[in-house]
Amino acid sequence: MITKEQILHALGHVEEPDLKKDLVTLNMIQNIEILPGKIKFDVILTTPACPLKGHIEHACRNAITLFVSKEVEVEINMTSRVIASDSAQLEGIKNIILVSSGKGGVGKSTIASNLALALAETGAKTGLLDADIYGPSLPIMFGLEGTRPESMQTPDGKTKILPIEKFGLKLLSIGFFTDPNQPIPWRGPMATSAIKQLFGDANWGDLDYLIVDMPPGTGDIHITVSQSYPIAGAVIVTTPQQVALADAIKGMAMYKMEGINVPILGIIENMSYFTPAELPNNKYYIFGKDGGKRLSESNNVPFLGEVPLVKAVADAGDNGFPILLDADEPVALAYREIAGRVAQELSIVSNNK
Repeated sequence: MITKEQILHALGHVEEPDLKKDLVTLNMIQNIEILPGKIKFDVILTTPACPLKGHIEHACRNAITLFVSKEVEVEINMTSRVIASDSAQLEGIKNIILVSSGKGGVGKSTIASNLALALAETGAKTGLLDADIYGPSLPIMFGLEGTRPESMQTPDGKTKILPIEKFGLKLLSIGFFTDPNQPIPWRGPMATSAIKQLFGDANWGDLDYLIVDMPPGTGDIHITVSQSYPIAGAVIVTTPQQVALADAIKGMAMYKMEGINVPILGIIENMSYFTPAELPNNKYYIFGKDGGKRLSESNNVPFLGEVPLVKAVADAGDNGFPILLDADEPVALAYREIAGRVAQELSIVSNNK
């Protein structure tokens, strides 16, 4: 007769590769059922975007075979429960992730949009906040120009903005409230007040991840957001070009400053190389090679991946249909892999707090 204790003993030999503890100690094994000739149990991952899901399941099956029985049928339900990064959550938001860059023009908004979509694709409840007050791009990239969010009245009489829902995401941008043909000549206090409203006056509901597309640089909005809300971590976007790398270093240094202390989840290198459609095996390193990797190594932060320079990515954003939604585009795989790495690093940071 197989017992629950035998199963837990077996699975106690399976280590979560990132957290470096066994699944039983991490309380990731739930709902064990023992049936004639069969056992069932749930493995509760820390994120639905876990890139090691298949590896963990295979290790569990091997452990049952080795320590319990070679004959018993094993049914494993691989599910997830996203860890909240901070006890002081913002209205049900478990993790706020900043997508940042030292300078403009490196494709930060494209990365943020496709990263959010890739996380949502795994089943995670995801929102995307366009915090680039002076140059909001979310309305164009999601085909929402001219759209205005609705509002709702809370039981205590407060008015809350309802984020717009599209492609499985909850979306909010200052661009929904301004004339796209007019500049926004706001001084610092006005801009920071606006960003606080987008965070605090919106009814985001329950989210596993809120991806925040930050403005380029290191200004008032970065400090306000980092000091006002429980930020789970920041992702730094750069190109291989030396001038972009120099500014990315400054961006990382800002998040490490005393009083800010936002964990750096890693570096994403965008526009890494160009491959012509007629020469699919060729790579042309237009902006230099491996700059993002060298930056991550010299600063001891994870390298989350690289995205090639592909015209279809820009076209998709201009057409309001981000590239990740096109199942036939190979570059979408890069975004999915990066999303898995971001979720992976976030789980490590949360577990080590």
